[in-house]
Amino acid sequence: VQLQASGGGLVQAGGSLRLSCAASGRTFSDYTMGWFRLAPGKEREFVAAISWSGRRTDYADSLKGRFTISRANAANTVYLRMNNLKPDDTAIYYCAAPAGTYYYTTRVSEYDFWGQGTQVTVSS
Repeated sequence: VQLQASGGGLVQAGGSLRLSCAASGRTFSDYTMGWFRLAPGKEREFVAAISWSGRRTDYADSLKGRFTISRANAANTVYLRMNNLKPDDTAIYYCAAPAGTYYYTTRVSEYDFWGQGTQVTVSS
């Protein structure tokens, strides 16, 4: 399984970005997809998850209302729309997937495949 994240960059506080993650190597529509982030001096944390069908989504409590996860199964791609960005959102953002089909989880330890990460930097 290969996951390729893109769309990061430098943005001013209050701005927006949309991250993309292209997947290959297995049937994309059979798997939950998640976004996580790693900030300097912190542990990797859950950002958002979306079920294989797209019907179920979950977000970190602190990000609800600003971040939106979505997926396009026909394009084997998952997205993360980030609005009203804050300096605390500065991190490397990773897309990931668990190994099991039709398995939904938000736990970082249960994600087996990871993309290379894309840097998001929010200036004040």
